[in-house]
Amino acid sequence: VPVLQTNNGPGLTGLMTIAAHLVKQAKKDQLLGSTAEEKAVVQQWLEYRVTRVDGGTSKEDMRIILKDLNMHLEDKVYLAGNIFTLADILMYYGLHHVMVDLTVQEKEKYLNVSRWFNHIQHYPGVRQHLSNVIFMKNRLYTNAH
Repeated sequence: VPVLQTNNGPGLTGLMTIAAHLVKQAKKDQLLGSTAEEKAVVQQWLEYRVTRVDGGTSKEDMRIILKDLNMHLEDKVYLAGNIFTLADILMYYGLHHVMVDLTVQEKEKYLNVSRWFNHIQHYPGVRQHLSNVIFMKNRLYTNAH
């Protein structure tokens, strides 16, 4: 469990607590959502990250998580809808090790997750030290002369 020692007061424990604190310190509150509904959705995805993604140990667990995310992202740009939030950042970090190991066919199977992941990894300042995950783009050629 991560711990953040602060200069004033006791240390903060837990990924979500630390991340939310750092967002507030950076004065980037919009990353936590703007409306009450967005804030609730962001919290839901942060909780999902800790309980399901971090708790998922088997290939089958990850397959179910990718399937769930793929369905959720079917009509959304980001996890909380149309806004980029802390949920996207932390889910990206939680899934990076999984996405790196997927075959081209598996990435195509989870097309919405792949689209979202590729978008997030190119979001300014997000990828940091992590490797770039390659997504094949198949081109269709016609026989036109």
